[in-house]
This record gives sequence, C-alpha cells and structure tokens, in this order.
Amino acid sequence: MSLSSVEIVYCFAVVVLAYTLRGGTGFGGVLVMPLLAVVVPMKVLVPAWSLLSVIAGAAILRREYQHIAWADFLRLMPTCMLGIAFGLYFYELFDSKALARGLGALVVLYGALSLRASMRPIPIPMWHMPPKSIGRLVGLIAGLVGTTFGALTSLSFAMYFDAIRMPMDQFRATMSASLVAMGVVRGFGYFVMGEYTGDVWLLLAMTLPPAAIGIYFGNRFYDELDERIFRPIVSLTLIVCGFVLMVK
Repeated sequence: MSLSSVEIVYCFAVVVLAYTLRGGTGFGGVLVMPLLAVVVPMKVLVPAWSLLSVIAGAAILRREYQHIAWADFLRLMPTCMLGIAFGLYFYELFDSKALARGLGALVVLYGALSLRASMRPIPIPMWHMPPKSIGRLVGLIAGLVGTTFGALTSLSFAMYFDAIRMPMDQFRATMSASLVAMGVVRGFGYFVMGEYTGDVWLLLAMTLPPAAIGIYFGNRFYDELDERIFRPIVSLTLIVCGFVLMVK
C-alpha cells in the first residue's frame, strides 16, 4: 500500500469528521469505509477498520457502559455470530475490486434511501414484526454485511434500536457494545485467515490518532450536533462515493 501525502491528509480528515459525527450523533461512522476505500484497497481497509472499531468503541464505552441494554444486546448476538461466519466466507471469496464495487452499490442504495427519509416531515414506521424476530434478522444482516464489506453494521443496529424506541443513552452504549463484540469476533476471523499484513497494521496506526480526535470532539459537542443537519449531506456524499467505487 502506497499513499501520497495528499491521500494521507485526506484519510486523516475523513476519520476525524466521521468519528466526530459518530461520537456526537451516533451517525457518521458509515462515511469512513466508502470514503477511505476510494484510496485504500479493501483487503487492507476491512481488517484495519475492524480493529479500529473495537478500540474506538471501547473508548466510548468507558463513559457509557452502565447504559448498555443487555437484553437487547444479547438478542442480537446469536444470529450476528452466524452472519459473521458467512461474511468471512464471502470476504475470502472476493478480491479488493469486487468488494469495493459491492460496497459502492450498497452505499448508493443506502444513501438514496437515507436522503429520501431525511426529506419526509413524518417518519414512516418500517417494521411490522415482533421485536425478537427483528433482532434476529438484524443480527444476521449486520454480521454478514459488516464482515464482508466492513461497513453498514451500525446502520442495521440503529434501525433495530429505533424500531424498539430505545432511549438515546442506551442507544449509544448498546451500539458501541455491539460493534465491539462484532469487531472482536470478526477480527479473530481475519487473523485466522492471515489478513493482518504489515499494510493493515500501518493503516491502523495511521487512523488511530484522527479517530481519537474525532471521538473527543464528538463527546465534547454531543449536545450541539444535530443529526438532521448532517444526514442529507452524508447521504449525498455516500451516493457520489458509491458511484466512484462502482466504476473504480
């Protein structure tokens, strides 16, 4: 992996911005993977992002641990582990270009749906199943997609937590706990598969400082950041970035 000085500055700025939004609103982490995938190979980015998610999530949990909704957390985990097993298979099956194009298609679809939702004055309920069934389905999707592409895991969890009307303090804590648990398991899977190369460790070392800065700003300005302001911008950015990945 060889990055120019401009690409390194770009990666630094992307991680700071995404973690500021994630720490302050719970939304924004979705930006990192597609934006970094424009300049970093997916086979390097996905394992590094898995470790970074564990470290960053653990840092957030230091303040939020007591708010974890354990019943909802445990409801997600069994099918989430099954999804991770399938995700490791597909991750091994595809090369970096195929993974980047698949990620591009996913974020274009998500960006379009998110942008449409942000323009509706009244949210429309999306779930018509019992909470237990929703939890199992969400766990499977999050494990599969998150392990294959390294992204969109938090979105699956967020949809479930929103559907069951989870309070915001529990939302942030349970989200971080779920991401840490997933990151540990899938990170072990990548390790067994021999995916932690020198480039992966280099990228992790490069992204840790900006992630710490973003978490600091996100926690500091927690009450001042409004997700409604950033969601349309993030959605449009994802659509553009997704098309770039699909034709890269």
